Amino acid sequence: MSGRILLVDDEEIVLRSCQRILRGGDYEIDVARDGLAALELVNEHEYDVMILDIMMPRMDGIEVLRRVKEARPEIDVIMITGLHDIETAVKAMKFGALDYLPKPFEPEDLQLLVSKAFDRRASLQGKAGSEQKSDKSYHFENIIGSSAPMQRVYRLVAHCAPTNSTVMLRGESGTGKELGARAIHYNCLRKDQPFVPVDCTSLSENLLESELFGHVRGSFTGAVSNKKGLFESADGGTLFLDEIGNISLSTQAKLLRFIEEREFKAVGDTRVQKVDIRLVTATNKDLEGMVADGDFRDDLYYRINIFPIEIPPLRERRDDIPALAMHFLNRFNEDMKHKAREFSPGAMNLLMNHDWPGNVRELENVVQRAVILASGDVIRQGHLVNIIDMLPRVDLDVPRTSEELKQFKKVARQKSVENVEKHFVLSALKRNGWNVTRAADETGMQRSNLQALMKKYDIRVRGIEPGYDDEPSE
Repeated sequence: MSGRILLVDDEEIVLRSCQRILRGGDYEIDVARDGLAALELVNEHEYDVMILDIMMPRMDGIEVLRRVKEARPEIDVIMITGLHDIETAVKAMKFGALDYLPKPFEPEDLQLLVSKAFDRRASLQGKAGSEQKSDKSYHFENIIGSSAPMQRVYRLVAHCAPTNSTVMLRGESGTGKELGARAIHYNCLRKDQPFVPVDCTSLSENLLESELFGHVRGSFTGAVSNKKGLFESADGGTLFLDEIGNISLSTQAKLLRFIEEREFKAVGDTRVQKVDIRLVTATNKDLEGMVADGDFRDDLYYRINIFPIEIPPLRERRDDIPALAMHFLNRFNEDMKHKAREFSPGAMNLLMNHDWPGNVRELENVVQRAVILASGDVIRQGHLVNIIDMLPRVDLDVPRTSEELKQFKKVARQKSVENVEKHFVLSALKRNGWNVTRAADETGMQRSNLQALMKKYDIRVRGIEPGYDDEPSE
């Protein structure tokens, strides 16, 4: 992909490192060593992405971000920061930053975020629809997953796809809701028309309205020309609103009007426009709870919840993990010109027994990192275990009251014990070639008790020969 990037950091070594990491892409890269210099370059040139440090002399990155988003809201900004500035970086997301990257970071992490930024820009500009991906990629037989939960999803998609019904896809982050939306689009009568996705999480309220409805020149600071919105870009096709639970009540009201009347006004315009689109939405939130709390309009909820489809989390369809892992392995082998061709039995057992809080997206990232680490033609346990263990915990919220703290401690102790138990079983099985009887003998447990723990943590032994050496090769 091609585009123009502005690197902003007061450390020369960081600038050189980022340039080296991004050298393989088709990017034009400029650098600035402080915030004021960055703003001057933004006024002089057109940039797609800015990689911006937070702690800098003359003007900090938060102020630079605020000014850039006021003048050039279309620029995607990735914040880079020291580990102690993570809280500040999170605040930067509220000012419109696309994402943040803590120092020190891995080269592939920066590459992934930059790629994400350009992919997002392409979709917002309607390129995703105009490029018209082949509908064959989204035929059911080409979507990975043959488990019973996924078969139910396929049946529901097959029922709703030929209609113009509004569909809501529900499920945790990373389950593949956008893939489901594309399957609906490319198996309906609108398949030759644009499919336009938009991530409602990545856009501020004002920017989201501008992207959805378009704007006219002078309607706000930085609106130097008329801009067509995504509703207009999707005319005749499908508009996919991902994470619809994150839009403001004000934008909800405008979206409701469009659904009811199939008409809208661009920001700052008095003219009414009409388009013919199919609406597909997705959310990982409890919309019913949000309706009860007054955070989501009940009339909008009933309008978009006509045909709900629940996408199951990966832990509820573990039988799909081997096929998904091999799909990602083959794809990354081709992209990176690596030679890893298979997973060792022990490595596959680790994949099968991980809980995958990040779902399919997490599995994809783990396989990509493993391909990078592997030097031979087999992905082994040693290429996976550290990656899985270092992934962030997302299941516990920081307590706010003493009662919440007590409950937090209780849950943390329970989860800590469960984590030790699970690793105790996995380690014993690994040491004994995944032979349950030998593992029970070595640990001094009754075989039935060990099997009970295996059942508790859904630990499965799949095709492991006793005595198999699963250590990574040198």
